Order: sequence, then C-alpha cells, then structure tokens
Amino acid sequence: MKLTFYGAAREVTGSKILIETEHGKNLLLDCGQFQGKGLETEEMNRALAFTPASVDHIILSHAHIDHSGLIPFLSRNGFTGSVICTTATRDLCAIMLADSGKIQEHDTITFNKKRARKGLPPVEPLYTQADAVAAMKLFISVAYDRKFRIDEFTTVKFTNTGHMLGSGVVTLELKEKDGIKRLAFTGDIGRPVNRILKSPEPFPQADILIAESTYGDRLHPSMAESDEELFRVVHHTCVEKRGKLIIPAFSVGRTQEIVFSLNNLYNSGRLPKVDIYVDSPLSVNATNIFRMHPDCFNENVRELMLSDPDPFGFNTLYYNTSVEGSKSLNEIKGPVIIISSSGMMEAGRVKHHLANSISNPANTVLVVGYCAPATLGARIARGEAEVSIHGTKYPVRADIEKIESYSGHGDYHEMAEYLSCQDPGKLKKVFLVHGEYETQVRYSTYLESKGFGNIEIPAQGMSYTI
Repeated sequence: MKLTFYGAAREVTGSKILIETEHGKNLLLDCGQFQGKGLETEEMNRALAFTPASVDHIILSHAHIDHSGLIPFLSRNGFTGSVICTTATRDLCAIMLADSGKIQEHDTITFNKKRARKGLPPVEPLYTQADAVAAMKLFISVAYDRKFRIDEFTTVKFTNTGHMLGSGVVTLELKEKDGIKRLAFTGDIGRPVNRILKSPEPFPQADILIAESTYGDRLHPSMAESDEELFRVVHHTCVEKRGKLIIPAFSVGRTQEIVFSLNNLYNSGRLPKVDIYVDSPLSVNATNIFRMHPDCFNENVRELMLSDPDPFGFNTLYYNTSVEGSKSLNEIKGPVIIISSSGMMEAGRVKHHLANSISNPANTVLVVGYCAPATLGARIARGEAEVSIHGTKYPVRADIEKIESYSGHGDYHEMAEYLSCQDPGKLKKVFLVHGEYETQVRYSTYLESKGFGNIEIPAQGMSYTI
C-alpha cells in the first residue's frame, strides 16, 4: 500500500491521508478543511492534490470540520463513493456540514464585495448548504466495535476515542499479497476521563499506527481543578466585577462540556444567580444530538440522569438561535455569561460579542480550547494589547483567562498512555500527524522513551510505500 499525507502534516488542521491499495482502491482517511491561516486557508482548501472522482471511500474518524469539512467539496467535484463513520458522527455531520456550507456562502458574498471594489471577478464558495445536504446521501454509519466489510480485501472497525461524540480510532485490515496489514488511525484522542463521554477504549494491535499529537508537549490540569477555575472565573466576573463573561467555544463538544459543568454548579447551589446564554444555532442543534446518544455517555452522567433528566438544561440557561436574540445580548448591561462559537474566534456570532465586550475591564474572555497560532483566539490568548475584529481595531482591556483542560485532546502523557494498548515491538511504523512540527518532535522523543520506534513526522505531500 501507499500512504500520502495531504493534510494535518506538521500542522493541526486539514486532516487527509490517502491510502492506495495494491488492489486499486483509494481510501481517504478523513477529509478535513485547513483552518486558521486567513486567505491562505482558502487557497489550501481548493488546491486538492488528488482527483475527487479517484477516491473510492472516505473513512471518517469524527465530525469536527478540520476532519470532515471538505466532504461536500469533494462530492461537488466528482466524488461518488461512500463516507463510512460511526452513527453519532453521521448525525453530527448532518448539521455541521450544512452550517459550514452556510458560512461558505456568507463569507463568499463578503469576499466578492471586496473583489468587486478591486475590479476582480467573483469567486464561488467552496460549497453551499445544498451541496452539504446532497453529500449526506453518501454516508454509511457503523456501530462502534463492529467490523464492517468494505470489499473482499478491506474491513474497517471504529473504537471509541472519547474525543467527541462519535469519535473513533479507525482500524483497517487490508489483505495484500504478503498477508493482512493492520493500519490504525487514531483521529483525535480524548482525555482518559471525560465529563460527559465514555473514556477512550483500547483498539486492536496494529502494524502501522498514525497518531495525533496536538498537545504533544503539554500537560493539562485535572478536571476537578478546571471546574474550580470555572467557578472562580464566573464568580470574579459576574459577582465581583458585575461584568460579562464571554466564552468562545466550539459548538460541538466544548459547548456541551461547559454547559454540563455549569449544570453541576447549579445543582450543587454554587452557581451565582446569573443568566447564561448559549448563542449559536449549531450549538443548539448539536446539544439535541447529544441528547439522542446517551449510549455514548459515561456511567456518572447516566447515573446523574436518573435524578436530572437533562444535564444540558437548567432554569437560568437559555438557548438562542435567532439573529435578533443574539443582537439583544449586546444590550445587557449587568452580569451575564455568553457561550458562543467559534472556539478559535475566527467566525460566527462570538466575534460580535467580543467586539462589544473586549474593551471593558469589567468583562472577561475565557479561552477553553486550542486556537491555531494565526487565529484571533490565539492573538487574544497571547495577551496582545489590541486586536482587529471585522476590520476595526479594539484595545484589549477585558481580563483574559484560559482553562486548557476543557480541550477534547489528551495531553502528551494521556495520549501516550492510551497508545500503551499497542505493543511497540509489533509496530512496523508510527506516523505523527495533527500537530505543530516542534511539538511533534518533542512528543516523538517522549514516545521513544516509552519504547516506540520507527517514528516518522511526515511533511505535507509526503508518500510512503509499506
């Protein structure tokens, strides 16, 4: 077989790995968008180095847009094969890809206005909402831990990684002339204990391992510590300063975790009397899909649901989907908590809330997840004194807080501990993806200290014959 790394190679986003089998089938592991590089991102997403029609199947590890977000683009440009994933991943993609298509359409309108002023011809969006809906016809959902036969030479199985609802290690068994080869692709690895989801589960022994490395040089605090930090930030902002707490959060996963932690504070009587708004149509829809999959919840959540049937709702929590409702939040003068997407602060309603709040020292912006280095979120998290939002510069006078343990990614110790289900002596090759290069080098050294060898950090476009 031949492996070519077309994305998430020495960077975090754009997950795409093409497997060309000796039997003439082309399998694409993930089909994600590059994110967080401004105008360069648009060019990278359009410049595919392979022909969509040549791909027979997409094997999707989970629904995040940097893993799934180019599926409608491929479908629009000739891909007619199947997209194989878990049931929850399929359900989430149904809303996330449509939302992504809507964003593409909106952003293209704005971009074309700028092009028109320069006398340049208009461009089309990567894909539309209608393209995303059409692409969903290609999806085939498979339950966890069930071996699915793609053809007479290939089977796939998904094992829960605890990263997000529906996420799974992809284990492929490929029959070749010299025997069966087992390839495992971790996608993104969650933390060993998740507030909502089941813990990551061991996956079958592989010959070839492709592993993520996003936090390959960092350690996270414990969840108990971070929940106390959340309480401290809420109390300081909303009680002591009487200000607004803005929490930029990814609509799927992070938002539900924050809401779940606030729900626990509410149930224990510790949550201050303050209104909380989840301001994102996608977050609202995603939360409803979470409610549809209690089979993915851990034992603690299922036990909680015996006394609290809805761990994503309480009396002072409001879900908003309307534009008018979103705008009205900017008129609130007293203390309030606003949870809004996107997590990297590059798009969505959160940019309006930041523009309205970031220059007031009574307010706080709480960063709860990974932000690619070039994004607005990263600039705010780094403590820059001034940031540009929608073309206007704003001085940063609000408090900036960070709680990293709300990340859905394990740290380097947690990821390596998860990989201990593999016998390093039986691995012929280990590839590290989904990480900044310097981070991957440090993580590679740590894995070597744990007995792993033959580690490669592929660059964009590199191919390997195995």
